Amino acid sequence: MKPKNQPRRKFLINSTLAVSGLSLGSSVLMSCNKPQRKANEKPKKESLGVALVGLGSYATGQLLPALQETKNCHLAGIVTGTPSKAEEWMKKHNIPQANVYNYDNYDQLAKNDDIDIVYVVLPNSMHAEYTIRAAKAGKHVICEKPMAVSVKECEDMIAACKENNVQLSIGYRLHFEPYNLKVAELGQQEKLGAVKNISGAHSFHLNDPKRWRVHHKMSGGGPLMDVGIYVVQGALYTMGQNPIEVSAQYGKITKPEIFKDVEESIDFTLKFANGSVAQGTTSYQDSGNFLNGEAENGWWKLQPAYAYGGISGETSEGKMDFPEVNQQALQMDDFALCVAQNKPTRVPGEMGMRDMKIITAIYESADQNKPVKLQW
Repeated sequence: MKPKNQPRRKFLINSTLAVSGLSLGSSVLMSCNKPQRKANEKPKKESLGVALVGLGSYATGQLLPALQETKNCHLAGIVTGTPSKAEEWMKKHNIPQANVYNYDNYDQLAKNDDIDIVYVVLPNSMHAEYTIRAAKAGKHVICEKPMAVSVKECEDMIAACKENNVQLSIGYRLHFEPYNLKVAELGQQEKLGAVKNISGAHSFHLNDPKRWRVHHKMSGGGPLMDVGIYVVQGALYTMGQNPIEVSAQYGKITKPEIFKDVEESIDFTLKFANGSVAQGTTSYQDSGNFLNGEAENGWWKLQPAYAYGGISGETSEGKMDFPEVNQQALQMDDFALCVAQNKPTRVPGEMGMRDMKIITAIYESADQNKPVKLQW
């Protein structure tokens, strides 16, 4: 039986999608020559306060350590529904009680000037609600990927942020990682000729039926929504353009006791207007982490491609050699600069909505067993 899948603007190519984009500029958000402030105007901050919304494994294992390395922002508050976690984080990280919120009093963030940005790190089905509530509270938002569980939710999130004059960014950390930025440069600038084929995979073994990721109501889908989105992204930033057609097939379910509600695996193909093709696969019962490309005059490979660290790559011209970076620290520092300087983020809500449109089409193709055209 097929897993139940509910249905989920133009690709924004930022000129900073080159390796030079890692240069984030000065870490100081306020000029040394301070202009005189107008009456009632809030002073600019040297470091913006971030509140983590949801204290799960990603917030604890990745974002918290990253916030200890950031220069343009810092951990200022938390939002959690677990009192014991709140107590532990307050003690360990010197967070004042006034900056600790739960999901009921979350809207009171509007009264807290310590917090400028909220980072929504909740199950997928909660992204829209807590992004919209944050926007209404006047806070800028980073929302973890996938942006939401439907295109309509993405539209609502973007509208809420625009209506409340706050910025919205999606947690696409690999747009700040040098190996992936190099692949984007090779593909988009055709450094080895026009791209012919792309292949990618991102899979891992998930064997716990209690994980929210295998419950459609919370996740919106299986591995495609979770890690397969990286493969979709990889193809898009390699090409620098949107696909015009997708086709997909569900893989065989080997553990029906776990994968009752979402796909266990899915394979997909993205076709581009110039004739290039990208093949992708993602699974909760396999291992795979690569992004490869073949061009007219050469090739490249990243393996692993999407990891938090230890990314490695080579091209037909030799081994890639870039320094290890903290992707999440660069991502958050860059967004803080965007907020402080009122400039666009390279990973905006429109990009997240674009990806949900593609993912929706992939599911539609697998459900109907036929290709689906995409209009942009």
